[in-house]
Amino acid sequence: MSTSPPHGPVRGHWPRPSTWPVWVVPVFMALLQVFGSMAAQHGASGERGPWDHGGWDGGGQAHEYGSTHLDALGIALLLGGPALLLLRRRHPAVTLVATGLVTGLYFLRAYPYGPAAAAVAIAMTAAITAGHRLLTWAGTGAALVAFFSLTAVIGVPFEDRGHAGGPFPVEEPTLPATTFVVGWALVVLVTAELIRMRGQKAAEAARTRAEEERRQASEERLRMARELHDVLAHNISMINVQAGVALHLMDDDPEQARTALAAIKEASKEALTEMRGVIGALRAQGESAPRSPTAGLDRLDELLARARSAGLRVECAIDGERRPLHAGTDLAAFRIVQESLTNVTRHAGPGPVTALVRLTYGETEIAVRVEDDGRGVSLLDDHPGGSGIRGMRERAAALGGTFSAGPRTGGGFAVQATLPFGDVPDLPEPEESEESEQAGTTPPDTAPPDAAAGAPERAGTGPAPAGPLGRDKG
Repeated sequence: MSTSPPHGPVRGHWPRPSTWPVWVVPVFMALLQVFGSMAAQHGASGERGPWDHGGWDGGGQAHEYGSTHLDALGIALLLGGPALLLLRRRHPAVTLVATGLVTGLYFLRAYPYGPAAAAVAIAMTAAITAGHRLLTWAGTGAALVAFFSLTAVIGVPFEDRGHAGGPFPVEEPTLPATTFVVGWALVVLVTAELIRMRGQKAAEAARTRAEEERRQASEERLRMARELHDVLAHNISMINVQAGVALHLMDDDPEQARTALAAIKEASKEALTEMRGVIGALRAQGESAPRSPTAGLDRLDELLARARSAGLRVECAIDGERRPLHAGTDLAAFRIVQESLTNVTRHAGPGPVTALVRLTYGETEIAVRVEDDGRGVSLLDDHPGGSGIRGMRERAAALGGTFSAGPRTGGGFAVQATLPFGDVPDLPEPEESEESEQAGTTPPDTAPPDAAAGAPERAGTGPAPAGPLGRDKG
């Protein structure tokens, strides 16, 4: 299984404004306001041009408007708003209030119209996206009410704008001008709200992706832990049993000891091969995929042969029409059989033990049942830290199947799992193994309390005396 990201052309994306350096927008706004206002003053002076800003008289004829000449104070006010935008990320509320005061003072001085309100629009947007929604909406409304109220008191006729005496030769408010300003403010506020909602959706999508990546990583670690447990527990148990046999027979039966050592070699080779396949999922990007075959029921014969070489009598029966399985189902069925046989080897107790592996192919699922007639080991020899049964149960639950395990009433232990087939391609039907055609390999007459009942008795394998089973299975 590869963890490398998919390869493909990567399209470039324009960086979001929030990722720009904090000074980029203020510099752009400063240039826009200064040169735009100078162009507006040039148009208001009477020379017709593309930057001409004219008023309209009652006859529908355009005429120039008056304005205060841009002096040092006017230029300072045009630069002050953009300069305050440098604080918009750390102090958006303060920036909004200060920028609004600077912009209001500019218009009270009756300087030329133009993009002089661009900085306050950016400050409104920054405040809303930072979460100061109520302050921005209420503050904007209050500022407009205060401005129009003040100009209604100190304002001059439109024709005298910028030419009347006094420090604030601003014109009186009119209905068209008031409607235009209020509409402009609403457009800026609504646009800022849309930007805020889009940013929230993007942040939520990013959090969802991060959580999904963490969940997938956790599931992958769990899957690899189960794989490593199954591989090591099975093969190391086989090696342990065969090593004990070899030590016991080394002097009395060298030939049998040699056979046990050969089985150890084969089991260790199998463990190394499967561990390479599991650890191969951690390979770096660009490395080739592992070439070893994935464990599945097509390797069931090898698994049974290794169990028999450890001294365990294993019988196998396959019911129903054998068919290809989904990769996850195939692996889970194989691992459940492997772990169950490992547990029989480790926990079935002394004496000859017979294990029966039965696979039943249904219409939509496969039932895996492994049972033995062992007497079990003492509870004092148990391994409470094992995770075999828990791992098998997790495998079945991950596929939407069921799992049960427990002692048989007549002695021994039984494990049963039901796994759904899943979606699989139409493949040629594989040949059944020789064990699947053996006669007289029906399961014994007893089952665990939560397993399916009613199985016929297997000939020649009567129940063994009951004993403490206490198997942790791991």
